[in-house]
Amino acid sequence: MSRKAQKSPIGGLGARYGRSVRNRIGRILVESRKKYACASCGNLAVERSSVGVWQCSHCGNTFTGGAYGPTTKTGDVARRSARRA
Repeated sequence: MSRKAQKSPIGGLGARYGRSVRNRIGRILVESRKKYACASCGNLAVERSSVGVWQCSHCGNTFTGGAYGPTTKTGDVARRSARRA
């Protein structure tokens, strides 16, 4: 008996578009589909509900963030400068 191969997030693309583009898309898909820690309750339950909209399945907190992650570099810079002011 052989083991079943682990599915890749870019498996549906086949041999198209080139290796570097497929790898970049794979990293984006993995980043957008994983769970993140919630800022309000601290649980690892934040999931992407649509582009830029993130929702915690534990406490129900809905907030905006980046397209592929709940925070962006620009948002981190703005948060730091607001804390200093």
